[in-house]
Amino acid sequence: MTEKARCNWCGNDPLYVDYHDSEWGVPIWDSRELFEKLILDGAQAGLSWITILRKREGYRKAFDQFNPEKMARYTDKKLERLMQNSEIVRNRLKIASARQNARAFLSIMEGAEPFSDFLWSFVDGAPQQNRWQTMADVPTTTLQAEAMSKALKKAGFNFVGPTIVYAFMQAVGMVNDHLVTCCRYRACKALACP
Repeated sequence: MTEKARCNWCGNDPLYVDYHDSEWGVPIWDSRELFEKLILDGAQAGLSWITILRKREGYRKAFDQFNPEKMARYTDKKLERLMQNSEIVRNRLKIASARQNARAFLSIMEGAEPFSDFLWSFVDGAPQQNRWQTMADVPTTTLQAEAMSKALKKAGFNFVGPTIVYAFMQAVGMVNDHLVTCCRYRACKALACP
């Protein structure tokens, strides 16, 4: 039996391969799920994604299943308790930014458009289909990611630089950055309509 062709960034770690094969690049339209993913991508800053992926369930438990209403009300004492939680990355700035980002998320949701519509507007509401041949072809950021990053910062979000935002856009299927030779390229392309 031959091995499936995959984007080589996922290597052969079973958790990473499963994430690549079942989640990465699949369009997410739900505002709360997008919020969770944005927080996790921010937590990744300076680390590898596999580190966050291995701690994802710990994050969900620690951050009340990424319930933004609860997270926005976290006290400083709660943030200090989170600093003692070994199931998450214990970085004071990243933990504090989760509360700040929950407040920014709620502020957007109180406005005229849902968070999902706000984010998806940067790709005109539909996944962009790229046709990369090699990993060297895949950019680390784009003009759309830079615009989204700027808008998120203006709305009060932290840990949303252009590189983090582009990784987020790839993960939530706003762009299909599976290589054209990858077993997931066509499947994600077929999911391009909400």
